[in-house]
Amino acid sequence: MDATYDRRFDMRSDPTIQHDRPDAANRCAAIVVSRYHTEITDLLEEGARKAFLEAGGSADHLAIADAPGAFELVAIASAWARRPEIDVVVTLGCIVTGETRHDRYLAAAVAESLANLSSELSKPIAFGVLTVSDLDQARARCGGAHGHKGRESMQAALAAASAIDAARRWRPNSGSRSAPSAAATARPSSP
Repeated sequence: MDATYDRRFDMRSDPTIQHDRPDAANRCAAIVVSRYHTEITDLLEEGARKAFLEAGGSADHLAIADAPGAFELVAIASAWARRPEIDVVVTLGCIVTGETRHDRYLAAAVAESLANLSSELSKPIAFGVLTVSDLDQARARCGGAHGHKGRESMQAALAAASAIDAARRWRPNSGSRSAPSAAATARPSSP
């Protein structure tokens, strides 16, 4: 490896980022929940809420908003994400395959829109929308054999918020693992 790039920013060495133990202390979160398939989305919401509180978050700093369906998650998540006091948004829903391709188009549109919004705002917007063939598969992802996607979505959003905070705090040569200085990477000037 070129010596110029030996000194790079390594988030793994930042003690404020704990991917295995997300920290919600002093954070505000919004959970936006589709009310379609409530027997599933209620479980997802419960898992996300518990994950926030277990990570040190305060119930007073947690907003929960309903969306009529998965498609409406985007507009409602956007409204919450644009609030300056909100640090993370978690979207939760359940899209079940039907007789047509409607589920694929819906899931792709929602996922792409949320990813674009998250990128635009530099704010974590977690995609906790299950895309399943049937409700048994959904149940398995709400605390069953395949984990708990509500909980995992909140944990991912909190970990991403910590990583974004670290990126905003970073300064050249500010620590033992920093990015190369401008002088070290400058190209020679033309004569």
